[in-house]
Amino acid sequence: MRNSQIQNWLKWSLCATALAASMGSQAAETVKIGFVDLLSGPFALTGQSSLKQLREVVIQLNAKAGPKDPQFEIVDFDNKGSPQESLNALKAANDRGIRFITQGGGSGVALALVDALNKLAEREPDRATVYLNYSAMDPMLTNERCSFWHFRFYPSSEMKMEALSTYMQSRKDIKKVYLINQDYTHGRQVSKAAKEYLARKRPDIQIVGDDFIPIAQTRDFASYVAKIAASGADTVITSNWGSDLTLMFKSARDFGLNINYFTLNANNPGTPAQLGAWGDGKVGVIWNWVHNAPTPELEKIYVDYKKKYNEDFIFAAHWNTMNMLREAMRKAQSTDAKKVAFALEGMTYKSPIGEVKMRKNDHQLEAPLYLGIWAKKGSKGVKYDAENTGYGFRTEVTWDSYISAQPTSCQMKRPS
Repeated sequence: MRNSQIQNWLKWSLCATALAASMGSQAAETVKIGFVDLLSGPFALTGQSSLKQLREVVIQLNAKAGPKDPQFEIVDFDNKGSPQESLNALKAANDRGIRFITQGGGSGVALALVDALNKLAEREPDRATVYLNYSAMDPMLTNERCSFWHFRFYPSSEMKMEALSTYMQSRKDIKKVYLINQDYTHGRQVSKAAKEYLARKRPDIQIVGDDFIPIAQTRDFASYVAKIAASGADTVITSNWGSDLTLMFKSARDFGLNINYFTLNANNPGTPAQLGAWGDGKVGVIWNWVHNAPTPELEKIYVDYKKKYNEDFIFAAHWNTMNMLREAMRKAQSTDAKKVAFALEGMTYKSPIGEVKMRKNDHQLEAPLYLGIWAKKGSKGVKYDAENTGYGFRTEVTWDSYISAQPTSCQMKRPS
């Protein structure tokens, strides 16, 4: 009898232990992040590369997660670059229980999402969703259209223009500037900021052109390039991205228009391949990440990703976004969207580019900015090339966050 009781007790103990282990292994919650962005059409390469890099960041985060940390999973939705398709994707994500989304390809889409999220939170608080913006730059998103549910982990177009115009104060060789931007809210904001900031810091500079092009519709930029050449411009400032930037560079190279080009997106997938030797010393990009920035942690992330995928890691905002999201969940001790949003406000994080801060009053990340200048690999400051071209961006200038910081008119409406 005693042996039988002992055996029964042992069996019960083993079952209980197995059940506890099973429950422990299932304790980690899975938090799904909806990636709502361009995955088809003329700008698909940018969206696909962004998605791939986001997934790699998540793989690394999940591997280092603590026992109480949630696991992240990325669920992608192709918005085709359309605000309406984005709203459809938002609804589909929300219906699947997804309470965190990320997007960056297009400020028009971003503004539509913010409006929809505000209405959703008011109408159905239990379905409130946090929007993690990794590159939509329209200043309205952190000013008159700011939202408690929106957090931008990338500099606004005004922040970039503030930094660039500061740099141009020392470039006395620049006399005539031509502005060429895509004809939508972001392009018009860049044009406006460039004119205002240059008038304040370099009133001697002439704006000799200010063109807006229909987005993703121009296949040959020869006429635009000829117009720029005829204006006598020595410098172009452009916020174009995707095919509207690569094709513009192709036409400029074919024409032999050898002037300065300051861009917001020349680092984007597919663009470096167009530059080659022609872009050496001419093309610059203002961004939050430079392959050749002298920071060991940045270098390791870039090198490891290149070794694994033979592609360049450029979407640094994903790194900061996901790491700060995890820290916010730890701080909130919850994955509830509202609690996490409150935890994100005012958060500081020691990122690979130094300490960054999510400004509480408008949800704009304050972080360093870089000016990269295209140059030959092996030349001073260019240890790594871009897209296996033999050329890469050297770090010409690093701006501390206070240089590019902008005032805000945001009147944040917070939930109770």
